[in-house]
Parts: sequence; C-alpha cells; structure tokens
Amino acid sequence: MPSAPLLEFKDVSFEAAGHKILDRVNWTMREDEHWVLLGPNGSGKTTLLRLATGFLWPNAGGSIWRCGQKCIDLRSLRQSIGWVASHLVRAVPPEESAIETVLSGRFAQWGLRPASRPQLTRDDHHRAASQMEQLGITSITTRPFGQLSQGEQQRVLIARARMADPLLILLDEPCAGLDPGGRERLLEDLNVWLADSDAPRMVFVTHHVEEIIPPMGHTLVLDRGKIVRCGSTDQVVNASLLSDVFRTAPCRIEVEDGRYWPIWGDRKRSE
Repeated sequence: MPSAPLLEFKDVSFEAAGHKILDRVNWTMREDEHWVLLGPNGSGKTTLLRLATGFLWPNAGGSIWRCGQKCIDLRSLRQSIGWVASHLVRAVPPEESAIETVLSGRFAQWGLRPASRPQLTRDDHHRAASQMEQLGITSITTRPFGQLSQGEQQRVLIARARMADPLLILLDEPCAGLDPGGRERLLEDLNVWLADSDAPRMVFVTHHVEEIIPPMGHTLVLDRGKIVRCGSTDQVVNASLLSDVFRTAPCRIEVEDGRYWPIWGDRKRSE
C-alpha cells in the first residue's frame, strides 16, 4: 500500500485585503519527490510557502494535509518543515557565530523559540559540524553571521534547517542576490546534497528556470494565484509555457546536462 503524501493542498484558497492570492490550489507532494515552484513575481509562490509552513492558514477555503493527516496544529506543522528565505537573514543576530546559528536549528524553527534554550549535546555539535562540512562552510565556523557573504549566509541557514531532521525543506529563492558564480556554486552543492537518498525532501522556489537542477524532478507553475501546470519537470517546462507565464516574447530552451537555459528572442546564451 503506497504511503500517504508528504504534503497535500486540497482546494486551498487564500485572500488578503479583499484580493484572492491563491485560488483553489490542489497539489500533492510524495515522500520520494523534490519539487520546483516556478512563477513570476506576485504569482503567489511565497504565500503558498507560508501556508505550507503554518505561518498562514487557508482563510478562503480548503485544507492542508501532512503525511495523511489534516493539519490543525500550526506548531506541529512548523516543527516538521525547515524554511530558508533571504528575508530570514534579518532574524539572525549579526554577532552570532555561524556554528551557533546552525546549532540553534536543533531546538527551534522560525517563529518557534522555547522559553529557555535546551542543553546541547556532543551529538548536536557533531551534527552541526557535519552539516557545515557537507555544504562546504567549515572555514567560517567561528565567524559572525553578519560578516558572511550572502552565499555563506544561505548555506548556514540551509545547514540550520537540516538540524532538526525535518520532513521537508523549503528554499525560497535561495539564489536571490548571488552573483552568477555564487549561484552556480550553491546549485552544485544542492545537486550533490539531493543525490543523497537520505536527504530531506525539498521545494525550491524560483522565477528563473535556469536554476532548476536535475534532482528536482517535479515542477508546479503558478500564475496569478492559480496552478498553470503541475507534474514531471521534463513535461512541464517548455518554451511556450515560459513565454505565456512570464509574458515575454517567444523563447526557446536549450537543455544541457539536465539544466534548462531559456533563450529569449534572437539572443544566445552567454557561457
């Protein structure tokens, strides 16, 4: 008998200030899948993430299910999902060392801070060091978070999100603000990480199709709060869809080593 979906949205709608941000979203994520959430700015991507993490509730209808159970306990929902977003950088004390930031993920997710900090064990420290090693940031262990580059801060937050063994990690535009080299280094690290069958499942949010890496085998495309396409990445991502969703001139897509490179108009892809 197949296991229950890891995460499921059933007719989920959300409104704010009288405007419908999400409209009857139906989406199922299974435990062996990594997903891309693709869409232009303002399409509802971040709202969907905030619903998935329990920071918002479907106030205009529908329900969210996790592992076959309807979510009614927001605290429980948040504890099982790690969330990494560029705006969360501001929530980290700038004087806190990188290793301290990673260790804090052992006992708290964003929005869930215990009254007193539990005692950390030797295993906790070993796990934090291991997470930092896997993401190539052992050299910054003792450096203050506020002195790190954007790419280093993103890696620290990813390591932090992995500390509590979440079922799922949501990466909300982790490449935003990175230069091309920094972006590619981060994507290379994620590619290696996701090749590990024991890695937590991931939802990667972006509006750049070239950031989709091979392990992200499923894609959901949002536009104006509605699902446009949803399914296998190689079936969903195509030139016609990109032109329609991003409202641009017709494009074509070059596929190289499992990566998708859109070519807009008559321009060639820069190497």
